[in-house]
Amino acid sequence: MEHIISLTLENKFGSLSRVAGLFSGRGFNIESLSVAPSLDPSVSMMTIVTNGDERVIEQIMKQLNKVIDIIKVVDVSESEFVERETALIKVHTRPEDRAEALRIADIFRANILDSSPTSYTIEVTGDVRKVQAIINLLLPLGIKELVRTGRIAIGREPTRPAQAQPRPLAKAN
Repeated sequence: MEHIISLTLENKFGSLSRVAGLFSGRGFNIESLSVAPSLDPSVSMMTIVTNGDERVIEQIMKQLNKVIDIIKVVDVSESEFVERETALIKVHTRPEDRAEALRIADIFRANILDSSPTSYTIEVTGDVRKVQAIINLLLPLGIKELVRTGRIAIGREPTRPAQAQPRPLAKAN
């Protein structure tokens, strides 16, 4: 089963390699990895997508919690979350295909970042299904190059806070 693990870690030399080494040293696979500084430049946020049964994920979580540079480990996929991925897709466009490439980009609310006489560079952001769907539609036109960011995720807040009971009005004396 797929899991999305969010890490808060110290933004210092070797932190990323220690996390990656933990995965490779124990034979765990990383499907995607995204890391960048947070609001505090001394702290980074890392999102790892991995696969495994309950036992494997439990091992991964325990091992990650032992890494000195890691401040917090959360399996985001255990609750409601929002995820996104960005892809840059360079599509070969023959004159007869240019309108079709624009139509597909428009349907997916993608942006044309660059245009040349023979290609468009398209940027799309969304969940994995959306990104994969546009890629599948653009494949017949001829994808020259494809770059994907890997997924990022953040937990959802409750949609409504618990209803507070109205306080009784104080009686005037």
